[in-house]
Amino acid sequence: MFKKQDDKSVVEMVNSSNVISKETVIKGDIRAQGNIRIEGSVEGTVDSKNKIVIGDSALLIGNLKAVEAEISGKIEGEVHCSGVLFLKKSAIVNGDIFTQKLVVENGATFNGRCQMGEQSKALNGKAKSATPEEEIIAG
Repeated sequence: MFKKQDDKSVVEMVNSSNVISKETVIKGDIRAQGNIRIEGSVEGTVDSKNKIVIGDSALLIGNLKAVEAEISGKIEGEVHCSGVLFLKKSAIVNGDIFTQKLVVENGATFNGRCQMGEQSKALNGKAKSATPEEEIIAG
């Protein structure tokens, strides 16, 4: 009886969109199941299980993590995208990019390292190789 209602609410959450408007300033982390569109300013990590859009007027000081992302504004931090990352012509990214696929329009600015393919998936999944000290301790 409750199973169908629970499934419906999960679908609604995933299909929902969260908008941070132009004059809005947020200091803190944002996590969502659905899409996120930022036109304002965010200081912190933005994490979505779906798509994140960083609009022309947006500024993100912090890390971005999503399945798919489209950037038109400015990001100061790392971008982790397990699917496709689009850098539009007005995009400015100062930080490292980890993605499966990257599409860059003429005019976009990117200052940092870029890791693509299977290794970027491992980094997105927060897989971390152990340091020699950790291997010794782990045994």
